[in-house]
Amino acid sequence: MSTAAATPPPVHPPLAQTKYQVRFDWGVAGAGRVEAADVAVVVDVLHATTSVERRVSGGETVAVAELDDRGETAQIATLLADAGATVVAGCLRNRSAVADWIIAKQAELGRRTSIVVIAVGELDDTAETRFAVEDLFGAGAVIEALGLRGIDFTSPEAAAAAAAYEGLRNGVGHLLSASATAQQLAQAGATQHVQAAREVDVSSVVPVLDGALFRA
Repeated sequence: MSTAAATPPPVHPPLAQTKYQVRFDWGVAGAGRVEAADVAVVVDVLHATTSVERRVSGGETVAVAELDDRGETAQIATLLADAGATVVAGCLRNRSAVADWIIAKQAELGRRTSIVVIAVGELDDTAETRFAVEDLFGAGAVIEALGLRGIDFTSPEAAAAAAAYEGLRNGVGHLLSASATAQQLAQAGATQHVQAAREVDVSSVVPVLDGALFRA
């Protein structure tokens, strides 16, 4: 009596973080590296996604092409949307609102929702993405808020970002203001961006990418 050979389990590239519900990576390369998800949260605290949240909160719609001067945030949002994700703009200001929105999305879909969180980072003088602590905190804040709502099957990368925010939450405002990016903005006379970006959970608005526009 012959038996059919068992079908081997699918092999996923480790960097795709496929087996985890919540995935985390950096920059344009990271957006293309992680497995496509139902929902993608793009985080650029200083200051593209913070600006989007504030403008949408004020009743505007924001074209994705307006997100930043160099284009990496817009490129990330478009790349994730083209891969089939519903893209939202996350920051410290709306991190709990984003988590609540994802919970509602999961209920709407009637199944476990996959989520990718992308920290944009900053381009250095050689056009390479550098680590930006403010985006680590912003991404970690969203991931931690998801965990508090029961979405806690996170990749190690996502868990580490959440732990960074949780462990330093009492000093996040100071650390953000002291960050290299904030100092660059201060030298350029744009300190207002930093003050707005420091605020946590002050907004209930979740900007969602609809075609080429972010809207509430």
